[in-house]
Amino acid sequence: MGNIRRSRGYSFEHKLVQRLNNGEWNARRLGGSSTGLPDIVAVNNKTGTLLTIEAKSGTGDILYVPADQIERCILIDRMFSYYDKRHIILAFKFMKKRRLQRKSNIIYEARQLVEHYLLADALSKKTEYPIIKCMYSGATYAIYPDKSKKLTLPRFQMPFM
Repeated sequence: MGNIRRSRGYSFEHKLVQRLNNGEWNARRLGGSSTGLPDIVAVNNKTGTLLTIEAKSGTGDILYVPADQIERCILIDRMFSYYDKRHIILAFKFMKKRRLQRKSNIIYEARQLVEHYLLADALSKKTEYPIIKCMYSGATYAIYPDKSKKLTLPRFQMPFM
């Protein structure tokens, strides 16, 4: 099961990089959590813009970004302070097939493929980084060790849209 998830994640990251590498943008997949780096970094040197992207994809109704992955994005964002415009983007892809477990059987239901791109710059001002929970609807929540609260992250217009 882990290889399928890893493959799905790699595929989403790879497609994001391909979509970003059109025109004035240069993007690279950095290897994600195994390297201690964000999933993707993209730059537009003409506009002085850096995007640090953490990408998640899945067949369920909820996707999570762990706190340490948020922190990695923030560290890279701060490292490249030369760029006037820097953004931390959380990219979520909810697959066309929804995975459900009914009794002891796993079934898949058809649904619409949904992608959410959320601007997470506000998280860099925190002293404690939460786990981010994103629902199929796009609703987001910040999960801390002692509490959970609704989080309103603005939508981000990706350059390829």
